[in-house]
Amino acid sequence: MKVKMMVDRIVPAAGYVLIEPDEAPKKTVSGIVLPESHDEKPQQGRVLTVGADEIMEGGKGKRVAPCKKGDVVIYKKWGGNEVKVEGKECYLLKFEDILALVK
Repeated sequence: MKVKMMVDRIVPAAGYVLIEPDEAPKKTVSGIVLPESHDEKPQQGRVLTVGADEIMEGGKGKRVAPCKKGDVVIYKKWGGNEVKVEGKECYLLKFEDILALVK
């Protein structure tokens, strides 16, 4: 049975966030149009949903979510796992893959 992936039906595991990446640039800053085969992965996106805080190994505290739903974040270039949600490519990232919040 295949279940349709919708944002409101996804609850990331503890320690994970679901991110919708920004679109990859279509041209360079100087105006050169990039070909379709150009495979630059974006490193910035909007948080769609956040999992519960992660309990650290051995019960030595917990890792609190570094962001909340709606935040724009910068994340590791090759971090996370791709998931198709509502026809869009999204990423499930660990909390530690989030590098910064964009204000």
